[in-house]
Amino acid sequence: MNLLLKNLQIVEPENPLNGQVADILIQNGIIQRVKKGIRANKDTKKIDLKGAQVSIAWVDVGTQIGEPGFEHREDIASVSEAALRGGYTSIISQPNTAPVVHSKSEVQYIIRNSADLPVDFYPIGAVSQGCTGGDLAEMYDMHQAGAIAFSDGWHSIQNAGLMMRALQYVKAFDGIVINQPNDESITRDGQMHDGYWSTMMGTRGIPYIAEVLMVKRDINLAEYTDSKLHIGNISTAESVDLVRQAKKDGIPVTCSVPIANLIFEDKELSDFDENFKVFPPLRTESDKKALQKGLKDGTIDFIASNHVPWDSEAKNLEFAYSNFGMIALETSYALANTYLSKILKNELLVEKFAYRPRQIFNLPVPKIEAGQIANLTIFDPNEEWSFSKDDITSKSKNTPFLNYKFKGRVKGIVHKDFVRIFEQEFSFA
Repeated sequence: MNLLLKNLQIVEPENPLNGQVADILIQNGIIQRVKKGIRANKDTKKIDLKGAQVSIAWVDVGTQIGEPGFEHREDIASVSEAALRGGYTSIISQPNTAPVVHSKSEVQYIIRNSADLPVDFYPIGAVSQGCTGGDLAEMYDMHQAGAIAFSDGWHSIQNAGLMMRALQYVKAFDGIVINQPNDESITRDGQMHDGYWSTMMGTRGIPYIAEVLMVKRDINLAEYTDSKLHIGNISTAESVDLVRQAKKDGIPVTCSVPIANLIFEDKELSDFDENFKVFPPLRTESDKKALQKGLKDGTIDFIASNHVPWDSEAKNLEFAYSNFGMIALETSYALANTYLSKILKNELLVEKFAYRPRQIFNLPVPKIEAGQIANLTIFDPNEEWSFSKDDITSKSKNTPFLNYKFKGRVKGIVHKDFVRIFEQEFSFA
């Protein structure tokens, strides 16, 4: 089958057509031509996308996928559907399943059970057995089976010796360790950022220093071992400064930020909205501005959705008992385009959503040119819409954004043999 996508603005920095409106002709999943004024023959399905933009497809890092073990919250098929709705064709998934992804069997399970889906799944293997912070897991076997990074996911690695050994171990195969910084001896039982609003609400706080201490530690360990470290989900101004200096010093460190922490502050929880109870916690206006500055100047490498699905029994509770996390795959682009458009111009947004995750985790980088496999995200930065329950394809519904009015919407994707545009689905196969 031939597919002709008409009148798309190309967003690809190294493409001669970057910023220009062109047509893309695709045959059996392979791009045949990219130019203006391509004519369709009678065997070609033509879709006019005037006003929309196209980039290489997006990647989400650190998605909680649920399966195996927590299929009632999210399974591989439902998280794939949520990813597609959000414009992602690749997911780098956390190891916090049941069983934990701590051997080649679990890695192979995820890869095998996602093989026929239109989204590529890249498992993160656990650093420690069971993500308990004890003995090292079978990292080399997992690497051989297809794990592309190693982390204990939402369980921050508390033991400095374990973290050092993990960094040393992955050097043998040029691997990378991810850690979400949080000194649990400081944050234990905390519910939100420790500051004005936690005091006003009478809620135990999570001090910023718990993150900063671990960022300092991990940067020092990365420098000592000369091994690749990714600091996942930073939330404080001090963390941005530390990573910025580490990069200047040539330490092999990268970092990411959740979309919610770039936009919202701890005051969002003033009415005890448990759906804004996330980890890392929403912090102050000055932290938010520092994160935005770090994103713009390249200190922060990419944006993560921080998609954490919870069933109502775990989320719809009194604030103190509600679990941390929100679903975010379906809304990340809309949030970024609505609230960060002054910072995230076209090329920078695509860099943070598509290019940097692939570069850091050594994934192939597609191109929008003849002869390349089509792996595309199509989006309209000007469409205004309201987010409703009908837009949620995740099994879980823990989002604070119902009835939010957004500007910017994903229109479709092309990946593998699968096409979805304007809710139309068809296959090249």
